Amino acid sequence: MRLKTTLEQWLTLFEIDRAGSIQAAAVALNKSHTTLIYAVRKLEEQLGVPLLKVEKRRAILTDDGKSLLRRAQTMLEQAKALEEISNQLVQGVESELTIAIDHLCDRQWLYEPMALFFKQNHTTSVQVVETSLSKTQEMVNRETADISIITLPITNHPSEAFGVVSMLPVVATCHPLASKPKPCLADLSSNRQIVVRDLGNNSKQDVGWLKSNQRITVDNFDHAVHAMQQGLGYCRLPMHIIEKFTDNNVVVLQVEHAQQYQVPLHITLPKGAKSGAAAKYLYQLLQESVSVRD
Repeated sequence: MRLKTTLEQWLTLFEIDRAGSIQAAAVALNKSHTTLIYAVRKLEEQLGVPLLKVEKRRAILTDDGKSLLRRAQTMLEQAKALEEISNQLVQGVESELTIAIDHLCDRQWLYEPMALFFKQNHTTSVQVVETSLSKTQEMVNRETADISIITLPITNHPSEAFGVVSMLPVVATCHPLASKPKPCLADLSSNRQIVVRDLGNNSKQDVGWLKSNQRITVDNFDHAVHAMQQGLGYCRLPMHIIEKFTDNNVVVLQVEHAQQYQVPLHITLPKGAKSGAAAKYLYQLLQESVSVRD
C-alpha cells in the first residue's frame, strides 16, 4: 500500500496549529514561510480537502483540518516514540527486566519508583516475580533476576538497605483467640496456623514459630488474608498489609513474649557489573526512594 501523504506534511500542519501561525511554525521548524505554505497546499491537493483558511489575516485550520490532525497526532506520537526506542536500543538499554520481590515487601515500595522509571524509559518491559525464602536466594545466585528485593544479604552479592517490615499475629474477630486479652504460645499451638510456603524449587526453608498442631499452607499473603478472615486460623502478616484493613473484623493478637518481630529488606543487582543501563537506573530509583520513605 502506497500512502499519499508523509509524516513531514502532518508535522508541518501540527506545528502551524500549535504555533498559531505559519510564520511562527516556520521559525520553530527552521524552514521558510514559503516552504510551509507549499507543503500544506500539496497536502490539501493530495487529500482533496481544504486544511487552512484565513481569518483576520491569520491562517487557521478548517474544521476538516482539525478533525484530520486529531487523528494524525497519534501517528506523530508513535513516530516520536519509535525514534526514542531506537535511541535507547542503540545505547544498549535492555528490552526486558526481571524484578524479584520478596513477598514480605510492600509492593508500593517497588511500583512508585517504577512509575518514575517508565517516564524516562519507553523501551523496557518489566516482569515482576514474587519470591519467598529459598526462591529469593535461588534467583540471586542463578542471576535470573536483574534486580532483587531480598531479606538478608546473600553471600558475594553486595546489597543496600531497603526497609524494615514488622510482622504481627492476627485473627478474625470470630476466632476464639480474638477474645483472649494476652494469649500465650501454648494457646497458639492448640490453634490452626496459616503459613506461606517456601516457593523455592530445591531446599525448603522455614522461618518463625511453627509449632501449631495444624496448619494451612498457602502460596502468598493474599491467600493467607482470605483464610484468616474466614476464621480458619491465626497468621503473622506484615504491618503494611494489616494497615490496609478497613473493617473491624481483624484483631492483632497481643501474644506474650512474641508480639512482634522485624525483617530487614535489601536490594541487590544479582548480575553485578553485567547489569544493563535500565537495571542500573531502576536500581538507583529504588535506592533514592528509601530516603523519601524515611
